[in-house]
Amino acid sequence: MSDSYLAVFVDAHVLPESIEAFRAASLANAAASLREPGCVRFDVVQEAADPTRFVLIEVYRGQEGASAHKQTAHYQTWRDTVAPMMAEPRTSKSYATVTPAATWTFDERV
Repeated sequence: MSDSYLAVFVDAHVLPESIEAFRAASLANAAASLREPGCVRFDVVQEAADPTRFVLIEVYRGQEGASAHKQTAHYQTWRDTVAPMMAEPRTSKSYATVTPAATWTFDERV
């Protein structure tokens, strides 16, 4: 698994009145995170059947990248901003990627 990345899936259940604010804060955090040298990918997805549920899909070059992410001002701003928006505490799980990174495609227009 030496050529794998660290993928972190963060589950967030937000209050209905906070959906748009959570989305905006999370997209700002994702955009800033993609400028970190240890961050490979950062997606924000929203459940179709229940729009109060989100998953942040974060991919780092390793544990060092994930740890460095939590030290950034943009992450700390996001964390503090979204805390009162939570319907329940957010959870996360970490995974090792299996699909070879060389096969990943990225849309350079983004």
